[in-house]
Amino acid sequence: MDIAIKVIVSLVALLHLYFMYFEMFAWESRGPKVFRGFKKELFKPTKSMAANQGLYNGFLAAGLIWSLFIADELWADQVAHFFLACVLVAGVYGAISVSKKIFVVQGIPALIGQILLILKYYA
Repeated sequence: MDIAIKVIVSLVALLHLYFMYFEMFAWESRGPKVFRGFKKELFKPTKSMAANQGLYNGFLAAGLIWSLFIADELWADQVAHFFLACVLVAGVYGAISVSKKIFVVQGIPALIGQILLILKYYA
């Protein structure tokens, strides 16, 4: 169970590191390819907003990575639980406000991590 939890936490952290890179550094170059439904003219004026979102994604990744290096197992799991919950809430909100695909990409891996952590202690 511990290995599965570390794998999913690592996966979610890597996803958020990618989101950080994408939103902070590749918004204008890759954004139009990823968000084809948006007009290309939209990316330049929203660059700073996307970079701000990227920074938050970086914080989520940092918290998840931090949880992997905490020696106390219970504390590590609680930190992972908190940051996975943050990601899950962001995934639900993104699905409601932007696209259901956000929940699939962001929310489901976080939900799997949450379920694994709950099963570890209550199953």
